Amino acid sequence: MRLGFTVKEAGYRVRRVLPLVWSLSLLPLLSGCILGSEMPELAIAIPGKFTNAGPRPHAALPTVAWWRGFHSSELNGLVDEAREANFDIAVAMARVVQADAESRVAGAPLLPSVSASGSGTRSRSSQSGGGTGGNGVSSAGGGGRSERDLYRTSLTASYELDFWGKNRAALRAAEETASAARFDREVVELTTIASVANAYFQVLSSTDRLRVGRENLTSAERILKLIRQRLSVGTTSGLEVAQQESLVAQQKAALPLLQQTLRQNIIALAVLLGRTPESFHIRSGSMNAVSIPRVTPGLPSDVLTQRPDIREAEANLASANANVEAARAAFYPSIKLTGDGGYSSTALKVLFRPESAFFDIAAGFTQPIFDGGILQGQLDLQRGRQEELVQTYRKTIVSSFGDVENALVAIRETALREKLQRDVVSSSRRAFDISEQRLNEGTLDLVTLLNTEQTLFQAQDTLAQARLAHLLAVVSLYQALGGGWAAPPPKRFVVKDVQ
Repeated sequence: MRLGFTVKEAGYRVRRVLPLVWSLSLLPLLSGCILGSEMPELAIAIPGKFTNAGPRPHAALPTVAWWRGFHSSELNGLVDEAREANFDIAVAMARVVQADAESRVAGAPLLPSVSASGSGTRSRSSQSGGGTGGNGVSSAGGGGRSERDLYRTSLTASYELDFWGKNRAALRAAEETASAARFDREVVELTTIASVANAYFQVLSSTDRLRVGRENLTSAERILKLIRQRLSVGTTSGLEVAQQESLVAQQKAALPLLQQTLRQNIIALAVLLGRTPESFHIRSGSMNAVSIPRVTPGLPSDVLTQRPDIREAEANLASANANVEAARAAFYPSIKLTGDGGYSSTALKVLFRPESAFFDIAAGFTQPIFDGGILQGQLDLQRGRQEELVQTYRKTIVSSFGDVENALVAIRETALREKLQRDVVSSSRRAFDISEQRLNEGTLDLVTLLNTEQTLFQAQDTLAQARLAHLLAVVSLYQALGGGWAAPPPKRFVVKDVQ
């Protein structure tokens, strides 16, 4: 068997193979006419406007740094720190790196594979012969040892013609998965920012409720002192003293729970910032110092291009479409070109001489005939996955509209509740002040005073909770809208309006 060719023979064989290589290289240009893309139908009813949006849907669209609308420098600092140090965001970013690496791996088959090799071997063949004489020398068929050297260096290249688009579809699927990973990182970041804002407002709420509880305890103790003074002069009985002492005890008993809630909210905020609770402290503040921004949701069609979870679902669906195309292309022949060329010689000094050159060029294809249903199963699997993601995409869109509507209702109702509760506190405060004044004058029965105290204390605590609910509703609207709005990205799927 001859291991190489002369230069003249090599040139002749290259000229014979080149037309075949040229013809095969044109096949990928025709593959798009053979395999089409299976695009699912996305028929979703898109409302013209949000029911609870009000008359001016574009009056105050959310800005990119939407959390700054609350005008809290401490909240701004906490959000900035969370965006840098939150563990969930770091994990999501690591998944982006992985997805990018997988897309590079998926794109490798579209390029030729080239490798270099070199070897040097020395071999000795077996020398058979007859028996040996008494002196240990071969007596028949003897001969010298046969040793042989072989040196070889070569380049090997292979390339699979992507005639049916299988490799291109796999690359497109990986790229869309990488895009989905980026949108998932945006989802995680938005969720983290909203969680930081909610936790911060809960800390402020706990601080307000704790402060109100302590002020109410001071007021109750002041009233108890006045009742005891009246008891000492015989103008009241021990029953009224006991009732007021019970109210003081109730106020004292409520403080440890409020303190516990405050500390737990601070711990939750510290974890969101990637810090240990022992080293984390925030300034004491009040929800009343936080501004409530005015924000409108825009049009429902705008939400489709702003929410990162919708764009993530869109990218996942595009990846599934490409996977279906790749699975369908696997039914067709695989066409591969290979080439191997280099130098081979039994003597190192003539290894790189022209007469030591050799090459091999081949083209072949493999057509699946019977595989036990593997290819059909893989195609059905990808089609099922595609249908799953179609429904997930549609559900995400519909859920986004529901989230916005729920947030708008919550903002309207909590704002009204806060306003009315402030009126309750104002009226209860006047009633309590008048009752305390009449108690000093001795013209008020203690049952009425006790009722006004309890009404005021409960009204103040309820107001703090109403203020918190209003702030959380605003945060939920920002989250439902997908955070701050910049220039909208292009749409890849057309969602038809079904009326």
